[in-house]
Formats: sequence, structure tokens, C-alpha cells
Amino acid sequence: MMQLAANMNDSPISPIEDILEDARNGRPYILVDAEDRENEGDIIIPAQFATPDQINFMIRQARGLVCLALTAERANQLRLPPMAADNRESMKTAFTVSIEAKEGVTTGISAADRSRTIHVATDASKGMDDIVSPGHIFPLVARDGGVLVRAGHTEAAVDISRMAGLT
Repeated sequence: MMQLAANMNDSPISPIEDILEDARNGRPYILVDAEDRENEGDIIIPAQFATPDQINFMIRQARGLVCLALTAERANQLRLPPMAADNRESMKTAFTVSIEAKEGVTTGISAADRSRTIHVATDASKGMDDIVSPGHIFPLVARDGGVLVRAGHTEAAVDISRMAGLT
């Protein structure tokens, strides 16, 4: 269990200004939620900075799924259906079907292929014809209204990118 510091100068929790600066500069940050939620930390990096090296770091250090937080608008543009018609997961995480870039990838599993898929999925000039399913990237749809509506990692990642002036 994490103990809170006596004052903010000793806190292991970074001020939002530091997190926004990290996001703007393409540095990953760890987003931790409450003990009564998932009680976990996710390594987050804005999609435009998702290089093969950054993806490889996430795969090796976090050892979980590589997910992509998307706005509902972008998920609709890509016509990504929900992974499950009846989402019974306790946190109501809005997974869509997994995706892969249609072109420019080999098997899809490498860090380079996953990076390519993330860039295609977040490129406003690309659309549903530029991705295929299933794949090795797992999109998550952020709720409109962000963390004020749902206090999840997905919404926080999108909110932080917006606050940092990123797309």
C-alpha cells in the first residue's frame, strides 16, 4: 500500500503540470488508480510518440496488453465495434475489437508493427479501410466527459493528451 507523504514536496505523486510536460515531450508516465478500483498502474504515452522503442519498453516492463485509448468520435470513424455486446466487466472498460494496420506490418506482434498500427489508427487522414481485425492492439473508448464521467485510465489518458495540446 502506498503511503501519502507529509507534504507535496515529498509526494511520490507527480503534479499534473509535470505529467503534462512529460506527455508533451513524449515521455511515458505511470497512471495509478485507487485501491478500490483496479488498483494498478498503467504506462501511458501519447499515441503520436508511440515509437517501436517505447512500445518495446511497455511490453517488457508492464507485461500486459498494449491498448490504445481513443475518443468515441475516433472509434466511430474507424467503425470499431465493442469487443463484447454485453460488457459485464466490473469497471466497464470499453474494449473494441482488436486491430492491426492493413498495410506496413508483417505479423502484427512486433513493437514496430504495433507502433505502426497505433499511428494508423490515430491518423485523421486514415479510416476504417486502413485497419483490419483481429489484431495485436486493443482500442479502448473513452467516455465523453472524460474523468468527470468515468474515473478510468482510458479517460485520463485522453484528458491528459488533450490538456497537453496533443491529438
